Amino acid sequence: MCDCHHKKEGGVTSIEQGVGFVAMVGGITLASFRVRNMIKARQVYNLLFLLLGGVMAGCSFVADPSESTEESSTTDIQPQAASLKVLGIMQDGGAPHIGCERPCCRNLFLRPAVDRRVVSLGISDVGTDGRSVGAIIESTPDFTEQLADFQTWSGLPLERIQLFLTHAHIGHYSGLMYLGREALGADRMPVWVMPRMREFLTQNGPWDQLVALQNIALNSLSADVAVKVGAQVSITPIRVPHRDEYSETVGFRIEGPHRSVLFIPDINKWSDWNRSLVSELKAVDRAYLDATFYDAAEVGYRDMAEIPHPFMVETMALLHDLPSEERGKVHFIHLNHTNPCLDSTSNAAAEIRSLGFYVATQGDVFAL
Repeated sequence: MCDCHHKKEGGVTSIEQGVGFVAMVGGITLASFRVRNMIKARQVYNLLFLLLGGVMAGCSFVADPSESTEESSTTDIQPQAASLKVLGIMQDGGAPHIGCERPCCRNLFLRPAVDRRVVSLGISDVGTDGRSVGAIIESTPDFTEQLADFQTWSGLPLERIQLFLTHAHIGHYSGLMYLGREALGADRMPVWVMPRMREFLTQNGPWDQLVALQNIALNSLSADVAVKVGAQVSITPIRVPHRDEYSETVGFRIEGPHRSVLFIPDINKWSDWNRSLVSELKAVDRAYLDATFYDAAEVGYRDMAEIPHPFMVETMALLHDLPSEERGKVHFIHLNHTNPCLDSTSNAAAEIRSLGFYVATQGDVFAL
């Protein structure tokens, strides 16, 4: 377990820094001497002597006591304007995908891409106390990196962040494991869930241990009932049809003071939904929509009843007759590792652009 998030380190004196630097350099130099056997011992110690003299001379000043390395308190955090950041764009399995030997993943095993994290959004808001607050939608297998990304961007400490989950498929909740005592050891991190999702987490291990040890504090969501992140941004769960083996599935409507976003990373088919995608799109300023697969050819024309998702070509056909400003709201997300649109030079990516749609980009920021 790492408890570094509970500790605060005071300032380090210049002398301590100097000695530490010399020890580091000495260790590297002596290791090199042993391995290469090319430098005489006298030369090594002469070099260390020169380095020690130089460092000590350069560090003879006294550190400014006003310059402390102690972490800033939460009261020092400056509020940010309401905004959203894309923390991930991939389907649950991510990329490289386990067991994949295709070109889409082969090189990624050798050189992992930092822009291929599992689907997630981060939201920054201002609390009723005037200090920044935030939310992360989905707790993915890439949660460690995504939390760090979100905190770097927002400047938020852990205690000012809450989580919202869409459903119980591995790419959307399994990152909760990092909040347990084996890793972060979080203290009652708020997690917003629908009723069946709450039941799943409280009645199945190891997730029930997170609840029992109060690493997470479950809060209940209700369909079509908005929850405030802070003073400006609200998140409303919207039921969508999907493979609901262990929980219901929702998308989210995210509403800020100026603009709104529709987030539906998983759905069976648009025709199965009791709402109109066209109408929902017209009511928001941006929509992140399920783009797991580009077309049937991508999955070898397999039976989609096993893994139901709308093909991107189906979504584009459904929205084809809308004005360009409506089509331009769509940013496809939740891409499978085989999706050709991940390659911006592919014919599929070119087709999407020509029709006025977009593929979500990890790192994009959208003001709400």
